Amino acid sequence: MNREDRIAHNEALFREVNERVVQVTDPGGGERVDFLCECGDPDCTATIALTRRQYEELRSDATFFAVVYGHVAPTVEDVVFIGDGFQIVRKHPDQRDIARQTDPRSR
Repeated sequence: MNREDRIAHNEALFREVNERVVQVTDPGGGERVDFLCECGDPDCTATIALTRRQYEELRSDATFFAVVYGHVAPTVEDVVFIGDGFQIVRKHPDQRDIARQTDPRSR
């Protein structure tokens, strides 16, 4: 497995953890929930505060991931949105298949 694919798999793992966070929390209204940064660094423990609505918008595309500023991996993704303390990135075409195959919402 090449470096770019490892990064994509690491990001998919963090997305899976965040899906479990959604299952065990029930924020009301605009209340924010702390989610893990979905960057490719397996040692990252940074969090991103998102509302349930923001999180659902993020998950509407299996190739989107939320990362804190400075955690973008330009060799595998491009920034598509800049939020308050976070960025949404989209996988490059070579890693999009990994993102889609590992999407917990498509299983």
